[in-house]
Amino acid sequence: MAADDPISNPADFPEGPCHFYLAGPGGQLECLSEAPEPELARPATAVICHPHPQHGGTMRNKVVTIIERSLRELGLATVRFNFRGVGDSEGEFDSGDGEVADLLAVVEWARQARPETDLWLAGFSFGAYICLRSAHQLPVRQLITVAPPVERFGFEDLIPPSCPWLVVQGDEDEVVSPQAVFDWVQGLDLPPELVVLEGSGHFFHRRLMDLRGLIKNSVQGNLP
Repeated sequence: MAADDPISNPADFPEGPCHFYLAGPGGQLECLSEAPEPELARPATAVICHPHPQHGGTMRNKVVTIIERSLRELGLATVRFNFRGVGDSEGEFDSGDGEVADLLAVVEWARQARPETDLWLAGFSFGAYICLRSAHQLPVRQLITVAPPVERFGFEDLIPPSCPWLVVQGDEDEVVSPQAVFDWVQGLDLPPELVVLEGSGHFFHRRLMDLRGLIKNSVQGNLP
């Protein structure tokens, strides 16, 4: 199945790159799935969330794409999707509540399509917030939050996950305050692993390959 030839509500996880639609709580959700090379495949599936829809965030964002590539190269099957109102996904932006429902719908499909695999969640910026909001409701085996916007949303009210959790933050982020992220992490009872990418801004310009390696090295020990 070619990535540009969309299908609707596949029952099975596609064997190759696939562009498809799922029935979501606010209408259809546009998705992209990819499978690892067969010799690398592991029993784990990653669902990845994109940045803020009202600031141009989509599932094809470069940081989202490099997160997907990192996890697929580790042997995970991956799913990205557009939140409601983005791309071909139906509905309108819902300030986080509807976007959590969108993520839960995609996760439900992924767990049905690959029922015997571990669930990983990963998100960039606003997508990190949505993943963290949702993680306590799901059997997540690894959470990855990149540049979490801790000053823009109610992170202090979120329930930290019990699974392994990686936070990646650039120390020259011009959108998310690095110090606010550092202070938030240090204030948690069970702080996640924090990895700082020195000299990197919010979108990791010219540092995407470094981000790729950092993610792969940081989660290697939790692979199934």
